[in-house]
Amino acid sequence: MDVIATAGHVDHGKSTLVRALTGMEPDRWEEERRRGLTIDLGFAWTTLPSGRRLAVVDVPGHERFVGNMLAGVGSVPAALVVVAADDGWSAQTAEHVAVLDALGVRSALLAVTKADLADPAPVLADVRARLAGTSMGEVPGVAVSAATGAGVPDVVAALEAVLAGLPAPDREAPVRLWIDRAFPIKGAGTVVTGTLAAGRVAPGDRLQLGDREVGVRGVQSLGRPVQRAEATARVALNLRGTAVEELARGDALLTPGAFRSTADLDVTLDRQPEERLPAEAVVHVGSAAVGARLRPLEGTAVRLRLVTPLPLRVGDRLLLRDPGARRVLGADVRDVDPPELRRRGAARRRGAELAGQPAGAAGAAADLARRRVVRAADFAAMGWPVPEGATAVGPWLLAPGLVDELAAALPDVVTRYRRLRPLEAGPPVAVVQRALDLPGPELVPAVVRPPLALREGRVAAATAGLPPAVQRAVDDLRARLAADPFAAPEAPDLAAAGLGPRELAAAVRDGQLVKVADGVYLAPGVEQVARERLTGLAAPFTLSQARSAWRTTRRVAVPLMERLDARGITERLPDNTRRLR
Repeated sequence: MDVIATAGHVDHGKSTLVRALTGMEPDRWEEERRRGLTIDLGFAWTTLPSGRRLAVVDVPGHERFVGNMLAGVGSVPAALVVVAADDGWSAQTAEHVAVLDALGVRSALLAVTKADLADPAPVLADVRARLAGTSMGEVPGVAVSAATGAGVPDVVAALEAVLAGLPAPDREAPVRLWIDRAFPIKGAGTVVTGTLAAGRVAPGDRLQLGDREVGVRGVQSLGRPVQRAEATARVALNLRGTAVEELARGDALLTPGAFRSTADLDVTLDRQPEERLPAEAVVHVGSAAVGARLRPLEGTAVRLRLVTPLPLRVGDRLLLRDPGARRVLGADVRDVDPPELRRRGAARRRGAELAGQPAGAAGAAADLARRRVVRAADFAAMGWPVPEGATAVGPWLLAPGLVDELAAALPDVVTRYRRLRPLEAGPPVAVVQRALDLPGPELVPAVVRPPLALREGRVAAATAGLPPAVQRAVDDLRARLAADPFAAPEAPDLAAAGLGPRELAAAVRDGQLVKVADGVYLAPGVEQVARERLTGLAAPFTLSQARSAWRTTRRVAVPLMERLDARGITERLPDNTRRLR
């Protein structure tokens, strides 16, 4: 299906031409028919001779209803510009064309109507020349009289050519359906309509509406139920889980998680404005219209603060309208999660940064380099593709080269930490996270490389070692234990040797001592030595017998036997005796 919107001055025959093309009455309201004036959006459709299905959004031409006009053209890829032969270019024609230009519409057809009332040639030439300087460029033009039918086949043929040149829509893209109508249907519930510009939607889908999800009960396109609607298409969705009173024009139905709702964004204008920017303007995108405060940055860069957050992505096209001055400005969204501007000169630097930021994959790489680390889902919701060379770690996305940069910086972090705390093997993960400015502890393992290792929640060198004085004391203790493996020194002896709780804990972490119980430290491998001594005892044996075999005190024997029980070296029997497993 193809979708096109009309544009032009009131009473230039837009609705009459739509009726001649489609055989349908686009005006929906009784007041519109009574006054002969299109007030709100009208919709009609037809099948062209080629078999193309064409939907037409008929917009109001009166200046008082320009907001409604914008709601109709916001999601439509092509325009049918209508100018009357007996009136020609007018102020309202200029305003509608300025809207199309600001929205960046590139495909259009000019229809000079009422050709039976005046020579259309001068108007055709004049309007085509004016349109050539807009985003639409060289536009084909056709003279037509809807009253007599003359030229209608030529309009149809010209439409076929324009539509054939439209770029293919992205049907794999997430859905963002801007609602232009919402109404109840008895027995069905809430129905909304809009132009599906990308993606596809089918009954049973779940779509996000504000902060909740709603279900799609049914889908219609051009008045008929369909199993699936694909872009580009006019669609009507029967929704489950929402009342019509909860909906309004400008709301959007979204693929869950695919868009970021934002109130602060940076944009760049099409051109440097000739006049001073207003402090406030109305932002139009899709069928939405919200107020915004404008803060010029530098050049054409502007920061917007929206009154109501909108689901926007990088690359979206916005229109800024100054109702007081009746001027419109086109803008491209450059950032939907912009940095704060706190320091003097930050706005100017930010504007220069945006001016130098490319689009597409290169722009994604530049933005990710600025952010360093971002959640991959958030980055995609901003509208960026994953840059080549970026590193994914769990839910995070790291800028190209950042993992290597952080890995190179980590040894210095470990060295500084051990200089301050020589008895600790290395900094805890939380300390490393803060030192490297990482948003989550789960990123730390990704930057740990040999000879560093992650052990017991700390980043340490494979052989961290102990301070020299502590190492000498531990060596003396191990020498004594080599001669008498179970002669654990008493606390005063340890303290006299310079081995306090922190030094002993460091030696245990370094694998040079084994803590059997509070105040009881033995050499590594003591379990095997203890087992060998017990092999000479008849089973079962008592704790007293084991203590004698080890030639040690009860202070050491009790926790050591419990340690052997826990490791399955010995088995405790019901009568409190033991046997070797």
